[in-house]
Amino acid sequence: MNIRPALALLAAAALTAACTTENEPEATPKAVAQQSSAAAAESGAPAMTRVPWEGGPSYYAQFAKVKAAGWDDPGFFPIGVWYEGVHSAEDVAKDKGAGLNTYVMVTADSKVNLIERAGMHAMTSESRPDSGAETTAWILNDEVDMWGGAGDGAWSGKYPGEGEICTRSKSCGYDIMRKLSGELPADDGRMRYANFGKGVMFWQTDDEAAKFVNEYTSAVSNDIYWYTDPNVCSSGSEGPSLGVEEDSCRRAANYGLTMDRMRELDAADGKRQPVYAFIEVGHPFTEDDAPTINAGQIAGAVVNSLIHEARGILYFNHNFGGPCISQHVLRDACGKAVRPAVTELNRRITSLAEVLNTQSYRWAFNPDLDTMLKAHDGSFYLFAMPGRSGGTGEQKLELPTELAAASAEVLFENRSVPIHDGSITDTFAKEFSYHIYRIRS
Repeated sequence: MNIRPALALLAAAALTAACTTENEPEATPKAVAQQSSAAAAESGAPAMTRVPWEGGPSYYAQFAKVKAAGWDDPGFFPIGVWYEGVHSAEDVAKDKGAGLNTYVMVTADSKVNLIERAGMHAMTSESRPDSGAETTAWILNDEVDMWGGAGDGAWSGKYPGEGEICTRSKSCGYDIMRKLSGELPADDGRMRYANFGKGVMFWQTDDEAAKFVNEYTSAVSNDIYWYTDPNVCSSGSEGPSLGVEEDSCRRAANYGLTMDRMRELDAADGKRQPVYAFIEVGHPFTEDDAPTINAGQIAGAVVNSLIHEARGILYFNHNFGGPCISQHVLRDACGKAVRPAVTELNRRITSLAEVLNTQSYRWAFNPDLDTMLKAHDGSFYLFAMPGRSGGTGEQKLELPTELAAASAEVLFENRSVPIHDGSITDTFAKEFSYHIYRIRS
């Protein structure tokens, strides 16, 4: 199972509540489409089909505390870390120096006022005496779909390791979500967020999974660790159930598959909410012989998640196995091999926030590549990398006529590529390699 062993038990005692989004206004698909069309007309953007979305930064404007924190600013893109301790200004400075801007769960002894003082943000599991402007969301819980199951039994109030969780039925996940939702202030201007796992991703029917995703939250994520999970590639009830075979399992493109599954479930009720991506930065499983993710794989997983419409990036910052046990991989020596690359990656994301916060266009550039097309401030931005079953080596990207130009700048690589006969030809050395092209119209 993918319940993070030590962390799940620690989090269980600390986690409480969040409140239902029943009375919170949602951006309807029709309203979003109308807003998008108007924006396109004003900016001179091309009349191409758009990828459905929740509204981008404007989604956050419906939550007073989230808006006040600046999340509706097109220049802000959430980059978070899961379950960190914040005990000193030095802690916050290290995290901010790595390009993080949000804490998603903090330890019970954390000093939340230090987060606010540093201009960072928090999503916490309970209203604390020191909760303030930094807190933009309440967390319902982690992976209730797995430890509670998809069912309408009654929750005993117990967490994993504390005894019988459900009464009257083997599964009571929906009752858990309802009860947790009722324990925090209603309509207080903050979002309600939950992370899900293998239940929603693999084990449950679409209807069962969609109920978790759609009925309790205003932002969601799912943590499938394709590079490091010792079971996800081989267990018939996991990766293979979504068509992921062992020889194509440990690829960056499967993080995009996680996003696609969550977005499909989220759309089932006709409304959309932000879906965040979870990426591991070390060795999150206790098995020492499980793989450890490397810097190139982290970057590939993040960029592929962005290509598949992730509205934020959340890092799992814990090593439960491997040669260097740590609960602070992006702070301490255990992360020395990846921290510089993650810091640079976060810098790139932040520099592209105004691009990432626009609505994407649909276009088939190359069936072997995963791609995303956006337009901002007179330029087009094309994100590209290998897909789930190919795309390495030399590849051709066929451009729409709107992208007529002589060349494309390759961002962060100090080079340009020519555009010949309406296409770009470039090389993707590894399955996690990516390029971001800026084409000035």
